[in-house]
Amino acid sequence: MTAQKTLQAEATAETMTGAEMLVRALVDQGVTDLFGYPGGAVLPIYDALFEEPRLRHVLVRHEQGATHAAEGYARSTGKPGVVLVTSGPGATNAVTGIVDALMDSIPLVVITGQVPTHLIGTDAFQECDTIGITRPCTKHNYLVKDVADLPRIVHEAFHIATSGRPGPVVIDIPKDVQFAKGVYQGPGDVRFSHNYHPRTKGEAGKIAEAAQMIAGARRPVIYYGGGVINAGARGAAALRKLAELTGAPVTSTLMGLGAFPAANPQWLGMVGMHGSFESNHVMHDCDVMIAVGSRFDDRVTGRLDAFSPGSRKIHIDIDPSSIGKNVRADVGIVGDAGSVLEDLIAAWTARKFSPDKAALAAWWKQIDAWRGRKGFAYKPNPTLIQPQYAIERLYALTRGKDVYITTEVGQHQMWAAQFFHFEEPNRWMTSGGLGTMGYGLPAAVGVQIAHPDSLVIDIAGDASVQMTMQEMSTAVQYDLPIKIFILNNEWMGMVRQWQQLLHGERYSHSYSESLPDFVKLAEAYGGVGLRAEHPDELDDKIRQMIEVRRPVIFDCRVVKEENCFPMIPSGKAHNEMILGEQQDLGSVIDDAGKKLV
Repeated sequence: MTAQKTLQAEATAETMTGAEMLVRALVDQGVTDLFGYPGGAVLPIYDALFEEPRLRHVLVRHEQGATHAAEGYARSTGKPGVVLVTSGPGATNAVTGIVDALMDSIPLVVITGQVPTHLIGTDAFQECDTIGITRPCTKHNYLVKDVADLPRIVHEAFHIATSGRPGPVVIDIPKDVQFAKGVYQGPGDVRFSHNYHPRTKGEAGKIAEAAQMIAGARRPVIYYGGGVINAGARGAAALRKLAELTGAPVTSTLMGLGAFPAANPQWLGMVGMHGSFESNHVMHDCDVMIAVGSRFDDRVTGRLDAFSPGSRKIHIDIDPSSIGKNVRADVGIVGDAGSVLEDLIAAWTARKFSPDKAALAAWWKQIDAWRGRKGFAYKPNPTLIQPQYAIERLYALTRGKDVYITTEVGQHQMWAAQFFHFEEPNRWMTSGGLGTMGYGLPAAVGVQIAHPDSLVIDIAGDASVQMTMQEMSTAVQYDLPIKIFILNNEWMGMVRQWQQLLHGERYSHSYSESLPDFVKLAEAYGGVGLRAEHPDELDDKIRQMIEVRRPVIFDCRVVKEENCFPMIPSGKAHNEMILGEQQDLGSVIDDAGKKLV
């Protein structure tokens, strides 16, 4: 550094407390909103927040709610979500959301308080080994031992959380470090201690090999996941262009919904356990599979040794460890989904490749036959609300609006994925990998904070939503007009379905003997409660819900015993799906007469 630059740095250097450094670093990282809950070990940070008008703190009612709200914020904006919680139970309550973010590749920076350094290891009040607990469930974590390291660690944490495969980073800050004074450094002044430089550019030779393989395909399919959404607008645009050039059918994981428009005739719907009949058969019978930003998890693959047995597989992912982890890749390309797809398109164009039109026409003829099975069909009910119908009407009445959807986890989540259609990325927030009940309500809080003028709806189940119902209070406090659309069947629906089909109809502890009056509960929180019990009243009640600019709990009473189909039973292949008319137990018994579990 020159003498002049040294003098400039010294002139601009500011001495401040660790708590003030943290707050300044958040501002310098572009953070405007954070979700948290105060406690003794983070009071110096909260004191510093009191003087910082550029940061809006959202007071949740439980630390798990803070992490899910930050996930919803991150997923809907593409920016990292930020969480601030205290030591001990504050940190442990946040762990579920941290793991959820790791599984679904959501960028979070989670700041936890810690007891003073001289008390670490003494079983002090509200002490826990946050670093040890979160090591296996974060992308990286830090224990700050010296205030001089704090600015670097914070800036480094944001870089790690948002680059490569996104994920959660935890910063554990002892209370004495928050009080200690040091010199603050901005993002451009620090030198990272790590050598983390994820590869974003794919290998040219492998991209050329992939283009050649696609050009020779007779039955291709593009299968993508949340990695395309994490690649931003660039990823979605390149995906759509590749589909246009190749003419291939397109399917996605649960996390990928929206990156490819549902209205496009090449769209097959979601793949996997409760995916569409046509998408699963296409995955089974294809000869070339282009997998982009997806990790071949068990809910997609079904029985691994029977998964897409005749296909050659191209796997594109920014995480090298994902390639070949579950399914062997014939061509593995490490890189950002958007960058690799753009280079793949360039290679295709440069070589003047074109699809085999005759083979593709025959492939689409077969796909249309599978589509003709209408795997999502259900029996209409003139007197009771079918859950599928409820989602269809919700979708129809919100079309054309600036809408974001979150969900809890269970049957309602799968029905939402099947019957609510997305044309754009970042509009669908759900817990995929971890399957966290209670995700949707706080996630809706985070989405509404990020998009105050948008329509944000949590499609919920009566069991899941009660796990984080206290965040309704957060929504009321901050005037967030989120809509909680509960498909109320009085059961843990997916648990009941598996018990019916796979466990001899032994309904062990899956029925809710006592549910709250959700309308009165909404009113008790200061929100609006609505209820629909008959199909004829559903549309008017949904319109009321949409028009109210306050938090709403909508108690939609649906058919209690309805099952979610299609379904790939555990241990079966993609071409062994159960459709709605096959709800008898014999459909899920293997050849040896043994129930599948």
